[in-house]
Amino acid sequence: MITDIDGTLTDKDRRMDLDAVAALSFLRRKGIPVVFATGNVLPVVLGLQRFLGLEGPIIAENGGLVYFSEDRVVHLSSREVALKAYERARRSLLVERLFTDRWRETEVALEPTLPAEEVERAVRGCGVRVESTGFAIHLFEPTAGKLPAARMVLQELGVPLEECLVAGDGDNDVELLEAAGVGVSFPDGSARARTRADYVTRARHGAGFLEALIEFSLLPSGWRREGH
Repeated sequence: MITDIDGTLTDKDRRMDLDAVAALSFLRRKGIPVVFATGNVLPVVLGLQRFLGLEGPIIAENGGLVYFSEDRVVHLSSREVALKAYERARRSLLVERLFTDRWRETEVALEPTLPAEEVERAVRGCGVRVESTGFAIHLFEPTAGKLPAARMVLQELGVPLEECLVAGDGDNDVELLEAAGVGVSFPDGSARARTRADYVTRARHGAGFLEALIEFSLLPSGWRREGH
């Protein structure tokens, strides 16, 4: 399966749901690959993956780069276009880059202090894609995105995307949700994500993630993490 992190495994304050964490460990023990696909930077996601005891490829920066191992990190887009668009945006808008942008390699991420549509108007003609996650506004090359990166990763794993469950809550997840065998979104997800998903959970965030795993038989009915 492929899952987003912020707003999917976490709440709106980015606090991880411990039941969702336990479910990921359960999937690992069952031999089900879990791929993180996020707009976040690789150092953050790699740390999370290691602390959770998971392994395998990581899709970071909205598909701008794919981590396979310390010796193999594939860049699927360049940051140059995004940086030029950012310089254009800051001429007319009060925009601020995220603190984690210092580790970003293929895109630019802005604090979500303005509507994404306003940023998009400011950078029109720059050849850049603008996507909102609710946690940031991302600028990246139009050829990038989670979907192309997911196809690369799943080909390596030998898993057809059409047989894969994908969970995500943002506009940056829409293409991947549409292409997946099962696309799952959440009540607090963006309107586009909810519209394009095959299944919208009743519960929010991590609880919704568990709901979807049970609904599609990746977790047994009535599953509870050990000790609870």
